[in-house]
Amino acid sequence: MNNRRSGIEGENAAVEYLKKHGYVILERNFNTKVGEIDIIAEDKDTLVFVEVKARDNTKFGQPIESITYQKVRSIKRTAEWYLSAKRMTNRYCRFDVIEILRGEITHTKDAF
Repeated sequence: MNNRRSGIEGENAAVEYLKKHGYVILERNFNTKVGEIDIIAEDKDTLVFVEVKARDNTKFGQPIESITYQKVRSIKRTAEWYLSAKRMTNRYCRFDVIEILRGEITHTKDAF
């Protein structure tokens, strides 16, 4: 399976997982000039920015291990842009990672 297709299927699985656990999906693939966020959702009163990493194997390590410092910085900057553009102030925010490895989902809350 190619990386693009794996990524799309992973994001679809992550959205279904989040919905099943009571999250409300606000945005998918939110792009700005500073970066991209895979999923933006609400978990009760918390705004959650979700990075999805899907892999078929661990040849290059666990999926979460592929998130670099630069990627974290980009996600945080994009989140700041989103909050500003949507005029969302005084919202509690969290950054989660959903890993999908051979179809198994691992959800790490407050990952960074």
